[in-house]
Amino acid sequence: MRMMQQRLFVYNTLTRKKEEFVPLHAPNVGMYVCGPTVYGDPHLGHARPAITFDVLFRYLRHIGYKVRYVRNITDVGHLEHDADDGDDKITKKARLEQLEPMEIAQLYTNRYHDAMRALNVLPPSIEPHATGHIIEQEELVKQIMSNGYAYESHGSIYFDIEKYNKDHRYGILSGRNLDDVINNSRELDGVGEKHNQVDFALWKRAHPEHIMRWPSPWGDGFPGWHCECTAMGRKYLGNHFDIHGGGMDLIFPHHECEIAQAVASQGDQMVHYWMHNNMITVDGKKMGKSLGNFITLEQFFIGTHPLLKQAFSPMTIRFFILSAHYRGTVDFSNDALAASEKGLERLMNGLDDLDRIQPAPSTDETTAQTVATLRKRCYDALNDDLQTPTVISHLFEACRIINTVLDHKGSINAADLQELKDTMHLFAFDLLGLKSEKNANNDAREAAYGKVVDMVLDLRAKAKADKDWSTSDRIRDELAKDGFEVKDTKDGVTWKLNK
Repeated sequence: MRMMQQRLFVYNTLTRKKEEFVPLHAPNVGMYVCGPTVYGDPHLGHARPAITFDVLFRYLRHIGYKVRYVRNITDVGHLEHDADDGDDKITKKARLEQLEPMEIAQLYTNRYHDAMRALNVLPPSIEPHATGHIIEQEELVKQIMSNGYAYESHGSIYFDIEKYNKDHRYGILSGRNLDDVINNSRELDGVGEKHNQVDFALWKRAHPEHIMRWPSPWGDGFPGWHCECTAMGRKYLGNHFDIHGGGMDLIFPHHECEIAQAVASQGDQMVHYWMHNNMITVDGKKMGKSLGNFITLEQFFIGTHPLLKQAFSPMTIRFFILSAHYRGTVDFSNDALAASEKGLERLMNGLDDLDRIQPAPSTDETTAQTVATLRKRCYDALNDDLQTPTVISHLFEACRIINTVLDHKGSINAADLQELKDTMHLFAFDLLGLKSEKNANNDAREAAYGKVVDMVLDLRAKAKADKDWSTSDRIRDELAKDGFEVKDTKDGVTWKLNK
């Protein structure tokens, strides 16, 4: 275990600075991340938080922490356009497709899980569903009401932001000054069910036609969107836990409302570190269902979308996301994804080429320096708020060293070679979560073609020995047309079958 050897620093949105990560109850760590609203297929915007916090999950466990990772499924209570009126998104989808709401929720939960497995995202420790925690959400509402920060109106319960803002600060996470918002909305007092237009729903009365409903002290209804994460985070991680994560678009209103609910119900904040990944954009606009500019992950994998020039594999998508820091924006383009595809191939080839190196008696100075510092430099990058692009750049540097050794322009001894292998495998596979996409079919093809290719290469070797360069080059070029890459090295001829 390396818990005491590594000092991890993360950017805390609440304090707007990097802070050393110090768990409340080491070696245990509690982490809650907002999961999907399951009314449609997962898209690239869903992949980014999943991959970001997957790397954090992997790294925390690697450096010695016992992590309870909770990522929820929103299957009720997420209202259209995130407002406090209108249809629940899943109910609306069920009505359109003439299905039960839970059929919709199960269908898209399954598809989300399929996409996460393809992206090599580890499953969370607990994956609670909002519909499975109605009682906990009702109890949260009762606590807020008993403390005077909520009110009933026509069977619905609303959070009283004006009352809360007098005693605490609504806007502490997002930096918004809601006093101005409240003052500007006074002329609308009395309009609709709310005391104030900025108040948000804790519980909504179900209209007769509403399918998803539960009994409550205030009549049949369903919880507001913000309640579920506060209630489930508290249930599984306690009144105070370490990390709450999600996309930057959730800072306001969702996470701001979560803070208000926690303080209003228990008197203080639940979360120590708030972490947020930035958005995936298309032409500078956030990619999302509401804007209609999203590309589903399945469409990326098979290439069936007008914006796509080709299909991109799950690991290409993962590499593309990790090639930018999680707090920076990532703008979608075919060129950027094609570059990621080439970068991933370069890294995977380097990892494969490690097995081709024959150790020498000694290591040359440049290689020794790279190998000696590689592990620490990669750790330093992850410890600095998960700088995954820097880790990738260090791994590329190692690939250059591998090529230098294979070209007999450098040397490496057995101990340094093992250290290089261990370090590259640790950071590329275990921590960044990349994996080889060579499938069983490709392996079988290589095995089947192996004897034939070796026979053809023997003919090429004979042609070279006879100085028949035309035949030698023709054999190499014809093999290349069929996807076989032939290399002449000082140790002989090598070949591989490209995808």
